Amino acid sequence: MARFRLFLLLLLARPPQSSSLPWPDTAQGTMAGLILTALEKATLFLEGRLPLINLDGAVGFQVLEVQLRGVQGKWASDPLLQPLSLRAGQLANTLSALLQKSIFYLKQSDPTYLREFQPSIQPGFWKLPRAWTRTNASLVYPQLEALDSFSEESSDACLVQLLGTGTDSSQPCRLSNFCRTLMTKAGCSGYSLSHQLLFFLWARMQGCTEGLFRQSQDYMNVFCANMMELNRRAEAIGYAYPTQDLFMENIMFCGMAGFSDFYKLRWLEAILSWQKPQLGCFGKPDAKGELREGTRRRQGSLRRVRRRERLFTDGCSCHNTATAVAALGGFLYILAEYHPDNGEPHPPTPSPESDYQDDAPVPEVQRIGRPLSISS
Repeated sequence: MARFRLFLLLLLARPPQSSSLPWPDTAQGTMAGLILTALEKATLFLEGRLPLINLDGAVGFQVLEVQLRGVQGKWASDPLLQPLSLRAGQLANTLSALLQKSIFYLKQSDPTYLREFQPSIQPGFWKLPRAWTRTNASLVYPQLEALDSFSEESSDACLVQLLGTGTDSSQPCRLSNFCRTLMTKAGCSGYSLSHQLLFFLWARMQGCTEGLFRQSQDYMNVFCANMMELNRRAEAIGYAYPTQDLFMENIMFCGMAGFSDFYKLRWLEAILSWQKPQLGCFGKPDAKGELREGTRRRQGSLRRVRRRERLFTDGCSCHNTATAVAALGGFLYILAEYHPDNGEPHPPTPSPESDYQDDAPVPEVQRIGRPLSISS
């Protein structure tokens, strides 16, 4: 870890490169290569365990394929970047073929879950951000609930209702009073909070624009501000293993929602260091990395909701690996937005372009309690 940190610091400490030099020879190009190497290793893991990968695992790789297509498109027009573009495109093609094969195995292992959530692994469902914004610290709740406030089953039921994939053959974008209350509840933490964000993110992917969904961006602003706070807490306790999955899920979802400040160099460094180098997966660390009991008690706000998880005997986790590759794909995609000469990102617009912003009042979730400030 120390050697890896030194390597990245040396990259960033290099003097500015002349604009006549190819971008892949700069720190940004080297970092893109590091990320692509990690993603290629993770894809080999997916290929080797394909019959055993669950749907949650497939979703992360589907998001990655979309990110790689976006990166490929941004780099393809520049002759200096075409080698990186080709590499990203080849990896995306490999993923596309593997994900198509995964549906056969998912039909055997969990057909009901596949039917309900198959849209999330279908080409064209996930869409990249069209503009970037940053989280607003004033929207952080004064206090988060100590435990996740709702079950996986209730969250799944609302997502199925949103997708319109239930047994009642309903249309997408439906919203019951129960789900309205659940998905806009203030003060949620952990996976409850990330699933609230996922609900409105999927509403955007589905093109839901009526009623409550007119305020989707407002809710996403609130949820990602609080997910940023959770990630800062995870960083403060040294990214202890039980927090890593949620940490990466927050980057995955809020990155896809267009919040650029989740892509911090030090967070990229941390995620890359968690990959098992020989296996290519992410998951449970070696025994020396196990979390002490005292630390477990101090992080109640980041406890894990029960999920359809697949943890292999070698410590590899489907869900950990899925969130990791989608988070890393987001880092690669925003890196492609950087100017190839001076490494500066394009200035973010005030908020993501969408059809969801209107003159509606700020959601009630933003007006509860006194907001806290977060130092950058």
